[in-house]
Amino acid sequence: MKTLLASIAVAVLAGCGVETATTAATSAEIKRREMEQAKKSLEMAKQKIEAANEQVQKSVERASEAAKE
Repeated sequence: MKTLLASIAVAVLAGCGVETATTAATSAEIKRREMEQAKKSLEMAKQKIEAANEQVQKSVERASEAAKE
């Protein structure tokens, strides 16, 4: 009887370990995807900033040329 109870306890505890490992792996995958999305968002923001800087530079050049005339 004690052996049966011990076997059941071991099986239950082993099941908890598997569930914990699965949960950890799922959480890690979610974080990985979040990091990928954050990198994409950062890259898009950099591109927008570069484009805005180019527009400002062009405006400055046009204004400078207009002032020379």
